[in-house]
Amino acid sequence: MSGKAARAALMRALGHEFAKPELLERALTHSSIASKSRPDNQRLEFLGDRVLGLVIAEALLDEDKDAAEGTIAPRFNALVRKETCAEIATAIGIGEALILGRSEAQTGGRRKTALLGDAMEAVIAALYRDAGMDRTREIILTLWADRIEGAAEDARDAKTRLQELAQARGQALPDYRVVDRRGPDHKPVFTVEVRLEDGASASAEASSKRDAEQRAAKKLLSEVGDD
Repeated sequence: MSGKAARAALMRALGHEFAKPELLERALTHSSIASKSRPDNQRLEFLGDRVLGLVIAEALLDEDKDAAEGTIAPRFNALVRKETCAEIATAIGIGEALILGRSEAQTGGRRKTALLGDAMEAVIAALYRDAGMDRTREIILTLWADRIEGAAEDARDAKTRLQELAQARGQALPDYRVVDRRGPDHKPVFTVEVRLEDGASASAEASSKRDAEQRAAKKLLSEVGDD
């Protein structure tokens, strides 16, 4: 599928025809191919992250009017994390529409969680700039609808569950270690490995050590049959 066709398919999936298609093109442009005449999507990503956060926060407050902040916060984190954004990006075809440098494309850039998550946030910002807040809110709530309904389940604390599992099996507490850190200081990516006393292990990456630990714990839980 050509880039133009992929962007057209993406607009159909979003249910929005851009009045300013250059906004969508910028939202899909990765830094690996950016230049002075072709800016990348990082500024839009910054804005889209804030727009998404506001819409999801409002939706959760409306969904459960009696929930305390401590209850809503983990649900919010589960809905706006990069992994969730990447899953939705994949579902609507953002990967196929990404504008990447040759090397990035050849190394699987269209399937990378970080790239897809960033692009999803950038597309949200492009929608906001093109159509305003009301229309953007409608699209976000449509795309996130099932996840908002299941937010309480998705937000379960994986680290706590993994600790309880280890204790139930008579093992020591899970051991978490940062095995890699890359990226600039303002946008780091941490890779964390979690290991049980019996040798079972899993690793995951995220923009914070805390989120990477949670993802690694959830991954290990699924591998040992308790997810």
